[in-house]
Amino acid sequence: MAAVGWLFFRVFFAPWVAPADAQQYIAGMILLGVAPCTAMVFVWNQLVKGDPNYTLVQVSVNDLIMIVAYAPIAALLLGVSDVAIPWQTLVWSTVLYVLLPLLAGMATRAYLQRTGGSVAALGRRLKPFAIGGLVFTVVLLFGFQAATIVAQPLVIVLIAIPLLVQTYGIFIISRIGARWLGLPHEIAAPACLIGTSNFFELAVAVAISLFGLHSGAALATVVGVLVEVPVMLSLVWWLNRSQA
Repeated sequence: MAAVGWLFFRVFFAPWVAPADAQQYIAGMILLGVAPCTAMVFVWNQLVKGDPNYTLVQVSVNDLIMIVAYAPIAALLLGVSDVAIPWQTLVWSTVLYVLLPLLAGMATRAYLQRTGGSVAALGRRLKPFAIGGLVFTVVLLFGFQAATIVAQPLVIVLIAIPLLVQTYGIFIISRIGARWLGLPHEIAAPACLIGTSNFFELAVAVAISLFGLHSGAALATVVGVLVEVPVMLSLVWWLNRSQA
């Protein structure tokens, strides 16, 4: 994502985008690229009829990797892109948005097992609230950026192009790797999708924390949300069709 963002905004789109704005957009795309998916992949997995146990392991590994690697990798790539950021904000964002929810989930599961409660039943009761919270968050994000989206449609298109290139590019690489390894559909499909999708909630939160709500970096992450859902649905359709 860092390389694709640099190529498009420092080379291809340089005549139309001011250097300061380009730097912000690249920063937002980096924050998207270094945040692997840990939530929506469950939805994609259901849509492609993938192995839920494999997907759970994938998500667990991503969570553990992000706890120790998200802040260093984001700081490194942002630094290479000449974007100065406070380390403390990255670390605290990781703690708040990754570590604490993970610990809360582990504690809840341990409590239910100790008291004879059902984890599956709790999940079913909470699912409508989780979906509602996600939709509400997305609506708020687009609401805060509505003026920019309406006033600068060309900027939205320019940001979306490298995001599309990166997303489809990662999927193609993952798909080739899955075929080379001879993975069955129920493993290959979620493997390709989790490599392609991003933890956009984390990226948006970190971008706002680092650069502000109305920054170019925050706008780039919001465009990432706009791009990801239809792109992922198109990939789900293709995986299901190719299986048939």
